[in-house]
Amino acid sequence: MNRVEVSEALARKYPEWVVLVVTKRSDGLVDVMPAGWAMVTSGQPPMFAVSVGHRRYTHELIEEGGEFVIAFPSPGMGPAIDYCGSHSGRDADKIANTTLDVLPSSEVKPPLIKGAIVNLECRLAGTLRTGDHTIFAGEIVAAHVEEDVRSRLVNFGGNCYAVARPA
Repeated sequence: MNRVEVSEALARKYPEWVVLVVTKRSDGLVDVMPAGWAMVTSGQPPMFAVSVGHRRYTHELIEEGGEFVIAFPSPGMGPAIDYCGSHSGRDADKIANTTLDVLPSSEVKPPLIKGAIVNLECRLAGTLRTGDHTIFAGEIVAAHVEEDVRSRLVNFGGNCYAVARPA
């Protein structure tokens, strides 16, 4: 076992699950940010957490709105993930500039991502500042599945994705 720089070790973390964090500005524009640092954090009540960099526009929108949707992307969403991850919602309409489409949510203002394998509507329940990121924990207040989609994307880094399917 060789001791290396932390950055070198973390570069080997792939593959990782990727999620889309959906927020909504006060003027109604929808923002979508891909995130790899996300997880279920509680079964009762059901909660999901995502880590977002302090400088990200999504960080500002979650703090302001107190709500977000977590969407698990399905096959074919790789190009949209790449676009959303390389453009800021401050400057671009990510829905208009990608093939992503939205559906109304039932409990929160941010919409669902149509065609995602899962959409979780979350209300902010707590935060934890961790260095250059904040972990946002949201209580899942509604959940939706796409019956026709059984696979989701796994991120291998460098805009490279694979499809994860049940065996």
